[in-house]
Amino acid sequence: MLMTRRSATGLQVILLGPILMALSLATMDSQALHELEREPSYWDTQAKKTLDAALKLRPREHRAKNVILFLGDGMGVSTVSATRILRGQMEGGTGEETVLAMDTFPYLALSKTYSVDKQVADSASTATAYHCGVKANAKTVGLSAKAVAYECNTTFGNEVYSVLRRAKAQGRSVGIVTTTRVQHASPAAAYAHSVSRSWYSDADLPSSAHRHGCVDIATQLVTNFDIDVILGGGRMYMTPKGTPDPEYPTSSSRKGSRKDKKNLIDVWLKAKPNKKSHYVWHKKEFDEINVKTTD
Repeated sequence: MLMTRRSATGLQVILLGPILMALSLATMDSQALHELEREPSYWDTQAKKTLDAALKLRPREHRAKNVILFLGDGMGVSTVSATRILRGQMEGGTGEETVLAMDTFPYLALSKTYSVDKQVADSASTATAYHCGVKANAKTVGLSAKAVAYECNTTFGNEVYSVLRRAKAQGRSVGIVTTTRVQHASPAAAYAHSVSRSWYSDADLPSSAHRHGCVDIATQLVTNFDIDVILGGGRMYMTPKGTPDPEYPTSSSRKGSRKDKKNLIDVWLKAKPNKKSHYVWHKKEFDEINVKTTD
């Protein structure tokens, strides 16, 4: 389920998260709060505050200007609970009573995660559900459950399309920001269609996949449709085999891996002759970007 919260800037944030009742929004010493919890009247007061806040909620029917889908990969009830406890203990309390920022959101819900063919989901099938609204088989991205993992010929005709692609088709600016490689399953489902989450570059595809016409995820990143902002790792899957990494030039494990000799960074830049685009790989270059003169 999608939850929204509008800020004063007009930015609408959409999250997937667990149902967590924020019992106290007060800022107080953790030990003092723990003492208050011994009194029944404390819980009565918090329940009244929660009910009053719920009754004041009104539906927002106007269209959002900006939308952010924020995904904590692998985040569930247990990890959020552990986070809450750790934060509280770091502040000197027992931890369970701590209120996280997300605990204060007006709308929260649980999502039921599973792959069509697996009880325990992986981030490929769940990213497909998250981005495209369709549950899928494990290990696959951007495909319906009619596609079978690692069987290239089941790709075609079973593609499903993400909210990112649909937004772009409506003329909106879109982007991907990730702390992992941009070809990883979680972001890949926003733009790619692959029966294997691990087909990062052409070097990862078996010969049978090449014969049947399957395309690696990195290539799809720059050719499927125009993504305005791409931030993350994964340089080695974008450059020809043996290309030294600019940040780690002496590392053999970080060299380019592509066998087709393509530099997909250059492909991305050349595909935008009418746009002012930039490729940066370190903070100094990033900070020097003029957003007013960059498309």
